[in-house]
Amino acid sequence: MAATDRARAVLAGRLLALTLWAAGSLSAAAEPRGQPILFRRVEVPGRLTTTETVEGARLTYGGDVRIGDLTGDGQVDFVVFRNVPNTTKPSYLAAFAIDGNILWESGSGGGQPVRPGPVAMHDFDGDGRAEVLCFFVDGSEAPGDSLADVVLQLRDGATGRVLRQSAPGELRAQRGDGPNWVHQRLLVCNLRGTDSPRDFVVKVGDKLFAYDEALRPLWTYRIRWNAYGRCGAYIPAVGDIDGDGRDEVNGGYFLLDAHGKPLWENPLGSHMDSVAIAEWDGGRMRAICSGFGHVVDARGRVVLRLGEGLVPHGQEVRVADFLPESPGPEMAIRWNGHAPDVIVVTRTGKVAHRFRLNDSPNHTGMEAVFWHGPDGPAILYNGGMLWTGRGEPLAALPGLPEPIGPSRMGWYHAIPANVCGDAHEDVVVYNPWTAAIWIYTPAPFERAAFGGYVPTARQYNVRLMD
Repeated sequence: MAATDRARAVLAGRLLALTLWAAGSLSAAAEPRGQPILFRRVEVPGRLTTTETVEGARLTYGGDVRIGDLTGDGQVDFVVFRNVPNTTKPSYLAAFAIDGNILWESGSGGGQPVRPGPVAMHDFDGDGRAEVLCFFVDGSEAPGDSLADVVLQLRDGATGRVLRQSAPGELRAQRGDGPNWVHQRLLVCNLRGTDSPRDFVVKVGDKLFAYDEALRPLWTYRIRWNAYGRCGAYIPAVGDIDGDGRDEVNGGYFLLDAHGKPLWENPLGSHMDSVAIAEWDGGRMRAICSGFGHVVDARGRVVLRLGEGLVPHGQEVRVADFLPESPGPEMAIRWNGHAPDVIVVTRTGKVAHRFRLNDSPNHTGMEAVFWHGPDGPAILYNGGMLWTGRGEPLAALPGLPEPIGPSRMGWYHAIPANVCGDAHEDVVVYNPWTAAIWIYTPAPFERAAFGGYVPTARQYNVRLMD
């Protein structure tokens, strides 16, 4: 047998073993502990897909994907959406269950979203079933760079029925402007100190708009900086940084309180592409900012600054306890723009590890995953591979095809989620240009440990950098 044939046979055998394991047919010895298992490949139902020719290839796809429990049955469900072609405006939404059962669809046609966009799934009313919050076109056909034909909708997750709809004049007045325009998101948060998050922030261009669950406006903030490389974060972060039970908004160059008032404003460094609000030093919540690698407190005091020499272009930043030998958490930062170069930095600012991830078409999509459970070291996902915080390749995700589609979106987004309902976080991956979703879980997979999927902020405010 030729070497290539042997390699193919080994690969085929491994994939068969992984498939049997996911079906519960193998013993715990079949796969080393912590290695990824293909728990489920979920096909987007054919009726919910579309086909177009892209760079000479015919591609059938569902579109951008969000996950949550729409029916309250303890299983993950999926929403796919597509936009008016070449715009940021959703015109088609559809939902289906993990078994492929179609729940509903709304709108028609639509093309590939320009970037991950303004659709979120969250249980706003606390009944155990997620609603779908979204932009949606109203049919009046405004120009592509205008939101004059967009409305805000809150839909029943199980049926797609529109529960509430609003056409805020301030939102519909927005026009495409600046490098931040294409990054439009809905961020679920708690601005009023309610028992659970029931508010949300809309990020459009250089504006932030806050609303409650009844779609009533709460406040508006205009970002002062809007030039490429010198603008606020493409995707702001929300979290309670001061412990008052209400969320703040970190935009990299500013931190807003729950009323939309700046706690501080400071253009800390160029390329403020990625931000977070996370525990950093001694359990204290901090604003994490990728531009020149900053950690900042609620008053604007710089706790840590890595500097332009170390982080000239902070493309992505993730915070988690990556290193068991170091008092966590640590910061993993893609420091060299759209490149595979990563450093892992301790709380004191020491570079503990420096390494290069595998290539991915746009050199984005790095995500922290609690693969070993809440008490084990977090790992990094990037471009279909898993990595330790030391920069050691843990595994390639088995059975994942090579990415297809244009370079900006033709790769696999990762949504960390405890889909299998045990103590470990799994990885849900999808390519917006395909019609399948892959769910991977760490070995050993114990079907009896399933306790039901519980959505968290890591899904309803999924980062999905692009």
